Amino acid sequence: DMEWGIEIPLDDPEWNSKRVYVWFEAVQGYYTCARIWAERFAGDHDEGDDAWVNWWVEKDGQSLKHLYFMGKDNIPFHTIIWPAILMGLNKDRDKSKQLHLEDNVPANEFLMLKGGQFSKSRKHGVWLPSFLERYDPDSLRYHLSINMPETHDTDFRWDEFVDRVNNELIGTYGNYVHRVMTLTHRLPSQDNNPLDEFDFPSNHTEFIAGCQELLNSAIESMEKQRFKEALRSIMGIAQQGNLLLQSAAPWKFLNSEDSQERKDSLSCLAMAWRLCRSLAIATRPFMPFQSDKLWGMLGESSPLDALTWDEAFTTDTPLGWNSNKPSPLFKKLDLEEILTHEQSLVPDSNVNEAETSGDTEASYIQFEDFMKVEMRTGKILTVEDHPNADKLFVITIEDSPDSTRTVCAGLKGVYQPDDLIGLNVVFVANLEPRKLRGIMSEGMLLAADDGDGNVRVLTPEGEIKPGSQIR
Repeated sequence: DMEWGIEIPLDDPEWNSKRVYVWFEAVQGYYTCARIWAERFAGDHDEGDDAWVNWWVEKDGQSLKHLYFMGKDNIPFHTIIWPAILMGLNKDRDKSKQLHLEDNVPANEFLMLKGGQFSKSRKHGVWLPSFLERYDPDSLRYHLSINMPETHDTDFRWDEFVDRVNNELIGTYGNYVHRVMTLTHRLPSQDNNPLDEFDFPSNHTEFIAGCQELLNSAIESMEKQRFKEALRSIMGIAQQGNLLLQSAAPWKFLNSEDSQERKDSLSCLAMAWRLCRSLAIATRPFMPFQSDKLWGMLGESSPLDALTWDEAFTTDTPLGWNSNKPSPLFKKLDLEEILTHEQSLVPDSNVNEAETSGDTEASYIQFEDFMKVEMRTGKILTVEDHPNADKLFVITIEDSPDSTRTVCAGLKGVYQPDDLIGLNVVFVANLEPRKLRGIMSEGMLLAADDGDGNVRVLTPEGEIKPGSQIR
């Protein structure tokens, strides 16, 4: 019941105050916009005003697939309301003219920034234009893809970003490509690739099969819209390349006399060169800029975008060559430099939201909301390294005289385990448990952070019974 919005097209007075729910109306745009497009712009199309049917009605020899990408807050409207509308429309349509129902709703959860929501008014964000002026966009694309909140909320932190780029993207992939390029360029060459005489892919069928299996896994993940899972498989291919180089040690034979051992080693280097070509194709959806750069260093002339993943491990193409000196795909990042620059963009970042936005209520929460947060004391019993996260400890807290709970805390590098064991601490007791890198965390330790790298766990003054409520 409201005065604004779309009125109900019924004559009975009891409907006069009713309005169409916005998400009942909005989702229909997927269908109506296709029809409007056909009416306005498909005059030259063979099917004219009915051209929209190609997107909505499955015909013989045609396979439609409808994927709706969105955030988790839009899931109900696209998994309940929209299918119900389509099914209602289909009820009176001929079976050969049924509107296609959704195949999947790949919905991401929320990406947080240092534990909080992004907010322009509070200057709590990543300033993208400035970032792109100084850094490689593919480094950010990699981190956002590998840290994508596909199944749970994830957090963006500059230290984790730098760690992933330097140790994963560059350490595993970028260094592999650069080693292959620079080693090959140390061989004498005319106008062709010096590895041509050592290029025998048939000697590496087992290696190719292993890499193909990883690529097949990536394809399967992509078809299920599991993007970070797919990227991990592709990074696994780069890791296989590193193992190939390490075992073959081609650097030992660049200037040695001809021998079977030399031929075998440089044949592995030729295979590694081919793998770089495969990786240029496979990484393209995630990091297109470095893909272009690598394609150029490989001396490839065919259109990269015309190649599919199914063609990534083709071995019947000749080796390309570019005589120009190769350069690294990525530049190593410096955390302090990034933090200094980010802070320079928001010199008044500690000004409260009311001052910056003009909204006097923006910086406050309701008292009732604050009272929902249950904070209690506990005693740390054990501290262990998280098996899947470099910055996290897995901490066991005595949360009452007769029980314990597990909490994951980003205190590694700030505290040593022995410094934490035995501490009385304050934690949020009624935070919904969630997995952090595979470990279920059942609360949150409270700590103070001055913004300059000094972090201190909050502790009550003196001894107090675990489970005591903070008031």
